[in-house]
Amino acid sequence: MSLQPYTKLLKTIEEREEALRALSDAELTEAAAELGNAELPYDRSDLTELCALGREAARRTLGERPFDTQLIGVMALLDGHVAEMATGEGKTLTGALAAAGFALRGQRVHVLSVNDYLARRDAEWMGPLYRLLGVEVGWIGQESTTEERRAAYAADITYASVSELGFDVLRDRLATDPADLVVPEPNVAIIDEADSVLVDEARVPLVLAGAAEPAESDAAMAELVRKLRPGIDYRVDDDGRNVHLTDAGIDAVEKALGGVDLYSAEDTTLLSRVNLALHAHALLQRDVHYVVRDGKVRLINESRGRIALLQRWPDGLQAAVEAKEHLAASETGEVLDSITVQSLVLRYPIRCGMTGTAMAVAEQLREFYELEVAVIPPNKPNIRVDEEDRLYATAEEKEDALVEKVAEVHATGRPILIGTQDVAESERLAKRLERAGLECVVLNAKNDADEAAVIAEAGTYGRITVSTQMAGRGTDIRLGGSDMKDRDRVVATGGLYVIGYGRYPSSRLDDQLRGRAGRQGDPGGSVFYVSVEDDLITNNVPEARGYRVSSADGEITDPAWRQTVNHAQRIAEGQLLELHRNTWRYNKLIDVQRSVVLEHRRAVLHDNLGSRQLAVDCPATYEELVEQVGEEEVARAARLVTLYHLDRGWTDHNAFLADLREGIHLRFLGRRDPLDEFNRDAVPAFKGFLDEARARAAEMFAELKVVDGRLDVAGAGVKRPSTTWTYMVQDQPFSTDFENIVGRVKNLVGRD
Repeated sequence: MSLQPYTKLLKTIEEREEALRALSDAELTEAAAELGNAELPYDRSDLTELCALGREAARRTLGERPFDTQLIGVMALLDGHVAEMATGEGKTLTGALAAAGFALRGQRVHVLSVNDYLARRDAEWMGPLYRLLGVEVGWIGQESTTEERRAAYAADITYASVSELGFDVLRDRLATDPADLVVPEPNVAIIDEADSVLVDEARVPLVLAGAAEPAESDAAMAELVRKLRPGIDYRVDDDGRNVHLTDAGIDAVEKALGGVDLYSAEDTTLLSRVNLALHAHALLQRDVHYVVRDGKVRLINESRGRIALLQRWPDGLQAAVEAKEHLAASETGEVLDSITVQSLVLRYPIRCGMTGTAMAVAEQLREFYELEVAVIPPNKPNIRVDEEDRLYATAEEKEDALVEKVAEVHATGRPILIGTQDVAESERLAKRLERAGLECVVLNAKNDADEAAVIAEAGTYGRITVSTQMAGRGTDIRLGGSDMKDRDRVVATGGLYVIGYGRYPSSRLDDQLRGRAGRQGDPGGSVFYVSVEDDLITNNVPEARGYRVSSADGEITDPAWRQTVNHAQRIAEGQLLELHRNTWRYNKLIDVQRSVVLEHRRAVLHDNLGSRQLAVDCPATYEELVEQVGEEEVARAARLVTLYHLDRGWTDHNAFLADLREGIHLRFLGRRDPLDEFNRDAVPAFKGFLDEARARAAEMFAELKVVDGRLDVAGAGVKRPSTTWTYMVQDQPFSTDFENIVGRVKNLVGRD
């Protein structure tokens, strides 16, 4: 999209600076308040004034005068776009000025971050700016109490992690009294790291569960599959996304289980347990997909390299991994409700965001969110030197060459940042560097509490930093580190040198790693080391052969092979896009059904619908109870009874939909489209949902007894979960739907 309408205003904004500097703080606050006398969108005159006031407020409170490029970003956000701004270009301040602009026009603004740390940091950092502009700011985190959350949401602008906001929305959906609600009606969402949130995490369901109880550990099955022989008893597909038993494996398992028939049509539970244990054993690797910390399995967020707080696999797979690691099974319970990150964001009538790598997913942002990308040029030209990939025949040769390069660059004092893709990789490389006499600092999911401090010093003279996933780390790498006097010495070495230990499944992650160097016109450089044995190649183009090694160290310089690497990455990106589309397609119908239930629930909670319906369905009982305990008490009981059956019915329907989706793909074998089949079964299952809930509520209402002057709803059967808990489901950690089918077919064919 064209930025010309915004750039035309920059001169006028600059001309306002001198006059605004003459204002007192109180006068500046008053001038900002006057912008609230109109509605969105901003006209050219008010937009100019907002940017000029924001620039002056930032100068006074933060000691920062926003660049012209930041003001262009502000205008793009106010127009509802995603602003692509490179690392170090000041996205936090840009987002804050846009948030203030929306808030001054009476909009309730939620600034969504990728984690609690960034939400709190940015809210506190930008607090003085907001106060001078006359708007209030709050923030919530995992430890926030209900009252703290309610106060934060009452502010004009609220900073929160996406997950915490989602969990609050889910908890509100179980509220039985309007006074218990926490999250207000949504207006504006400004999304930091927009591509990560809107694309990478869009398909992740946030879950509210109740009636928690320990899951059964399947230690015996974990021990059984541990004895199976890879390549003989089971085989992992070339792309590492699926595993299946061979004929020998089926015989071995059936014999170990006492001569059972794994493929008995009467009972598939045993086969499911075997498959889960095998999946956990063969496909989920410790220190790659998860770590064990404090006696618990902690998932690793693939796109960020951090511990994925409150995230777990579906219950059966989670328990299988815990059994594999000889750990007690964690709590589980029935799912009361869930919401995907995509559905959460789509609640907002106005949504916008900023990130360093939006253009690569511009098509998805347009398709799923109706968002356009505005590419904001850097304040200073990027002079970073991005070298061509270095490609090697084997992983060992790649690592040898990388260590040699690190030693060569380190000898000059130039700071080095090495980006790896998982914990195991980072720790192995760190040990290799230490053996070569190269001391390094490691940042991965095992020590991510030290994140800000480690990253802040990564630009120090002579520093070597090894980090998993730099995306969304949220801290700039300044040349010279905390000692700004050392900056010139680092600049003289050529600035930060970024080395990628293999290309990522997404070009965006490559670009985010590269973007750590060359900040604000700084010198810098980057290079990626790739091998033919890397997972990206073996998983996506396993048939690729015929490379020619052109040097003694195993390096491949054939241009065709460079294209093979790019092709492998495009295939990986295509698979991720298809996963996103698939999740969206299935959830589209579920969201429609959920919205029907929520609208009905809202009417019961706020408009006394339950009482009115029960007065019609049980007129005699209703009148009798009103005479005994009064209309207010009857309305309370009617609300609780009606909400109970709505919520109970939705929980049961949710479980039905989950089971339906789990098994629907086997209909592919009958040449039927799984999505069509899902809709064909899900639609009639919901038909009559509200009528059935109403009928059950009437039955219970008719049985209510008066105890001590109140209606005993608990005695009639209204039981709420004694505890609820929240988590995120890492759904389908490997397989696409089609691959699940293929894996199951292989098992069936193997058995036949």
